[in-house]
Amino acid sequence: MRYFVELSYFGKAYHGWQNQPNSISVQEVLETNLSKVLRSDVEIVGAGRTDAGVHARQMYAHFDYNKPLDKALLKYKLNSMLPKDIGIAGIFEVRNDAHARFDAISRSYEYHVVQEKDVFSQDLVWLMRQQVDIEKMNEAAAILKTYTSFKSFSRSRTDVKTYNCRIDQAEWKKQDNKLVFHITADRFLRNMVRAIVGTLIDIGQNKYPVSRMHKIIESEDRGEAGASAPAHGLYLTRIVYPENIRLE
Repeated sequence: MRYFVELSYFGKAYHGWQNQPNSISVQEVLETNLSKVLRSDVEIVGAGRTDAGVHARQMYAHFDYNKPLDKALLKYKLNSMLPKDIGIAGIFEVRNDAHARFDAISRSYEYHVVQEKDVFSQDLVWLMRQQVDIEKMNEAAAILKTYTSFKSFSRSRTDVKTYNCRIDQAEWKKQDNKLVFHITADRFLRNMVRAIVGTLIDIGQNKYPVSRMHKIIESEDRGEAGASAPAHGLYLTRIVYPENIRLE
């Protein structure tokens, strides 16, 4: 039987989602505690990777277990055992061939920027004091939706076979005292959102014209794009799956 786990986490203490040989990851902590509860070695597969320090409001992972589970009780036990920065929102049974990573239809991220110091949100937002032109940033962001290959925004050393992604949304919005970048795509490359945000901020600060976005994307050169925005301002916010993968 295959089960999906819906969870959230505050990423400051973790070296990203995926297991690392010498660093603590969200995946490792979840696997360890799930194996303890089920008294069996359990491996979990996540919907994707998040970088060190990145947060997730909604993440999914799947695992296999050969017995029916009391899912409400399992959720309760896991939340009792997990550290305070990882929380389980739900557990549900899915088709045996359902896959947390490959069956995802879309993924959405937000990036949060503030321009005045707030001591209570320092691990949750990027404090960037320079003024920016949000209209220019949105003009440049709209250009992203007209391309499909994003090698210029990918980490250089990566094992992906293709740099193609379909970006459905890319937009900055003002929310209270924040600037929030919303982006949705069918998939993302490693470091892609942070590299895009850094590039858009450069354009918003008038370091480059909006039209430079075309040159950056078409160059397929990471060196042409801006520096990556800090990890702690980034949130994985939503992952969408086909409705027919659930068995309940």
